[in-house]
Amino acid sequence: MSPISNQFINFLQDELAIPSESIATALRRGEANTSISQLPMILWQYGLVTLQQLDLIFDWLEAA
Repeated sequence: MSPISNQFINFLQDELAIPSESIATALRRGEANTSISQLPMILWQYGLVTLQQLDLIFDWLEAA
């Protein structure tokens, strides 16, 4: 994973309290080439984040 990916995963776990199992599930559900920009939508699609969390994720990605 690239540094931004590690930072993003840390943000999801530390700031939004998304369990690592949920993140792993989203990564498995996505394509093998799932990018960090697609991960938020996959998390939301599978009900692993709320719309409020999704907004925070997009804000974080925009600022990164």
